[in-house]
Amino acid sequence: MLTVGFDVGGTNVRGVGLRPGSTEPLAIRRARTRPDGDVLVDTIVEVTEMLAADIGEPVDAVGLGMAALMDSDGTFRYAPNIPGVVDYPLVPRVQARLGIPVVAENDATAATWAESQFGAGVGYTHMAFVALGTGIGTGFVLDGRLHRGAHGYAGEAGHITIQRDGPQHITGANGPWEYYASGTGLGRLARHWAAEGRLDALIERAGSVEAIRGEYVNELLNEGEPGIETLIARFAKDVAIGMADLVYVLDPEVFVLGGGLVDLGEVLRSNVERHLAGLILGADHRPEVPVLMAKLGSYAGAIGSAALAAELVEDG
Repeated sequence: MLTVGFDVGGTNVRGVGLRPGSTEPLAIRRARTRPDGDVLVDTIVEVTEMLAADIGEPVDAVGLGMAALMDSDGTFRYAPNIPGVVDYPLVPRVQARLGIPVVAENDATAATWAESQFGAGVGYTHMAFVALGTGIGTGFVLDGRLHRGAHGYAGEAGHITIQRDGPQHITGANGPWEYYASGTGLGRLARHWAAEGRLDALIERAGSVEAIRGEYVNELLNEGEPGIETLIARFAKDVAIGMADLVYVLDPEVFVLGGGLVDLGEVLRSNVERHLAGLILGADHRPEVPVLMAKLGSYAGAIGSAALAAELVEDG
């Protein structure tokens, strides 16, 4: 069997060809994301056909990992980074064009399944996945099953309010978790510290306080710049605050951290784990919840989507 898994974000469409149970792509293709439903279908179909040609055999099923609210019937409901696609019947349209089974999930949900089945979450039946990127994506495996919720929208924990009177996020909400604990939040914290004169190296690297972004933090960490680890330790507390809320609601066995910020490595992981233990009520009387780093990298969403497509075929 050959399946194609997609990770569709606001900028790029990435597709991979995979065998069931494998995390090693047979072929990879990319295209630009266009904010139009019909054009998005065209792009998905074209990438699928190119992958089939690259591998030299037909595709049996397609999985779509979408940076969007995806309804359980395959309707693309809403995505702030793909504003031209709203309430669009994506799965039925792609399926009609390709003539093979198609399944769609939120991209973080798909990545959650990939890490659960093939990555850092193997061996756990209750896993919470937290993807730290431009925003925060989350997903949950409970009792060994992917948790989708009543309508397919479960896993939007980045929008949980952690400071009711906090600053307004781009979504219009005040004080959501991802305002503080995403890559964007790290850049904001870094600018604040630089403006206070605590990290002049960031200004030297970026050219100005206003130009500082999260990626400069990683660059200076790799160069051993003094003070950067202290900044990351402070940022890690914001990450842990939202995770503590998830502990109270879901009681997971383990957290897996994914997304672009995992490049910060052990200094991020260990500080998140340390802060988490200090934030949970009754931590001394309940099992420790370890924090692990994701293993599948930037293609986790596509790998998970392909795995879900394979299951769709196997289940008939």
